[in-house]
Amino acid sequence: MSGFQINLNPLKEPLGFIKVLEWLASIFAFATCGGFKGQTEIQVSCPPPPVTENKTVTAVFGYPFRLNEASFQPPPGVNVCDVNWKSFVLIGDYSSSAQFYVTFAVFVFLYCIAALLLYVGYTSLYLDSRKLPMIDFVVTLVATFLWLVSTSAWAKALTDIKIATGHSIVQELLPCKKKEVLCYFGSVTSMGSLNVSVMEFHSVAQAGEQYLDLDSL
Repeated sequence: MSGFQINLNPLKEPLGFIKVLEWLASIFAFATCGGFKGQTEIQVSCPPPPVTENKTVTAVFGYPFRLNEASFQPPPGVNVCDVNWKSFVLIGDYSSSAQFYVTFAVFVFLYCIAALLLYVGYTSLYLDSRKLPMIDFVVTLVATFLWLVSTSAWAKALTDIKIATGHSIVQELLPCKKKEVLCYFGSVTSMGSLNVSVMEFHSVAQAGEQYLDLDSL
């Protein structure tokens, strides 16, 4: 077995360059999704008498996006329309898609590190072996397929999360259906970073597919 010897030439070829892109995309994917925290706010007022100003109730949500556990919280020490807002939650549980996406991103991160270490440190061993390139090809093929599956599942879940935390929540809350309570949608945390992570993850997976097509030829 040949010893460890650094050779950066594979990084200049599709073999190594695609792995670097996948490694960077996996970091961005589990960092943005796994570390996301957001909130949705609703403005609530009670019709006169007496005349009262709008109060804000807030539901905080984040990874793994079990929205059905994110309860609304009124301002500390404030009674908003005599409603126990803590007993009302957002709608939906998207933890399976989110956890699948993040877990697979971590797997891709670890696999890319191992592959790059093999390419850069044991180049001759990789090129002289018959089994290693084939194993690498099969693992990359399976990883690319599962990458696209996890990204598609998370993209669908993200769309549903935006709906569940958006304007439609006002129509779903039971207190807001009462004549004694007037509810207005306030705001929701921007999910732009989640959008970017999905698009980047998907783009790199497609690049991996194109590399596999070329490699198979």
